Amino acid sequence: MIPPRFAPAVFGFVLSALMSFVVSGVATLRNAGPVDGFAGLWIGAWLPSWLIAFPVVLVVAPVARRIVGAMVRN
Repeated sequence: MIPPRFAPAVFGFVLSALMSFVVSGVATLRNAGPVDGFAGLWIGAWLPSWLIAFPVVLVVAPVARRIVGAMVRN
């Protein structure tokens, strides 16, 4: 089991993986269409996008939390 202090990083890892997977799939489908080898194209687009998305999520998540905190009534 992972110690609780790593929860924000693990959350960012999982969130960035899922979001980049879905977004790259939609973008690949829109650009290439349902062609033979679509899965390979999708994975080829997803892996580099995930490498970018993970550190971006780690940096942007605290900013988003602060913005949401300012918008939500206590």
